Amino acid sequence: MNIEIQKTPIKDVLVLRPDVYRDERGAFTELFKFQHLKDQGLEINVKQCNYSKSTKNILRGLHFQYDPPMGKLMRVVSGRVFLVAVDLRKKSSTLGKWFGKEMCADDLELLWAPGCFARGFYVLSYDAEIEYLTSSEYNKAGEASIMWNDPEIGIKWPISPTTDPFLSDKDRNAQTLSEWLKTPQSNLF
Repeated sequence: MNIEIQKTPIKDVLVLRPDVYRDERGAFTELFKFQHLKDQGLEINVKQCNYSKSTKNILRGLHFQYDPPMGKLMRVVSGRVFLVAVDLRKKSSTLGKWFGKEMCADDLELLWAPGCFARGFYVLSYDAEIEYLTSSEYNKAGEASIMWNDPEIGIKWPISPTTDPFLSDKDRNAQTLSEWLKTPQSNLF
């Protein structure tokens, strides 16, 4: 089976669309095939697999790990979400730019953002489950967050003006992009 790699406006952020075989029994696909992706120029060395379940109006993010930088290959297992990746690479022409995509389980698409990107999502359905393969193991001492609504980034979240997303304390107290760029850790990117 083939996995189509689709570029986005931000270099290195990719949407992966696997071929899906469907018949009267249901569907089958290969979501991740290391050698196939490597042959297309995308090498993802998986170190960990994570799972998240959230309910409607929950917003998680913008999270990232700087030590070591953690890439994430994310997919929606159930429900519908708006997934976002923000470029944190200091030398990138797209520093502070974001890519967002509404994704659902039925599409069987995946979103890849390498290390040096912050990621987040907003749940649009009654509930949603997300699974992601990571390129490094989790290190609590090497993680950080950027404010989900940082005006410098300007993410256009699909949130009604009358709705307040449900946030964790960590996300409510996250730093701005400008604050992050002043830290010594940002030089790792």
